Amino acid sequence: MNNDIEEVLFDQDQIHQAAARIGQQITRDFDGHRPLFLSVLKGAYLWTADVLRQVDLYADLEFIKISSYHGGVESSDEIELVTDIRREVADRDVIILEDIVDTGQSLLFLKDLLAQRGARSIQVACLLDKKGGRKVDVTADYVGFDVRNEFVVGYGLDYAESYRNLPYVGVLKPSVYAK
Repeated sequence: MNNDIEEVLFDQDQIHQAAARIGQQITRDFDGHRPLFLSVLKGAYLWTADVLRQVDLYADLEFIKISSYHGGVESSDEIELVTDIRREVADRDVIILEDIVDTGQSLLFLKDLLAQRGARSIQVACLLDKKGGRKVDVTADYVGFDVRNEFVVGYGLDYAESYRNLPYVGVLKPSVYAK
């Protein structure tokens, strides 16, 4: 797998430092509250674990699965809710943990869904923010790293369900997905 990576952008230590920074900021921002963390599967599972270990608050955790890439390297612009949450979000402070904010369409879908369900507040803590890929006006509140408009994998991010287990975030060689 490592041979398929053109460039390592962020190593495990850098990612852990970003998670610590964000977890500590969330602790300060939500002092006295019990937020609901909503991890977006599958990509955000490692990021979720890293951030939550740094949060010193009572909190709840849910997982949601949506799909827009359908195995490709570009969003299909069609968001599908694959696995919903069971917990009520009405009058809750919800913090979405996302691996990457790219086109913004998935995030907008989630924010709209949570708003319709009555969430008191909706914040976003993402590992990567790819502003160059935006198609809709949406922003993250807590950002691990800004990333160039390249196809990245690792640390939960995948291409065709592979590369999630890389301990870093790297740029996938175009020759891998051009096949």
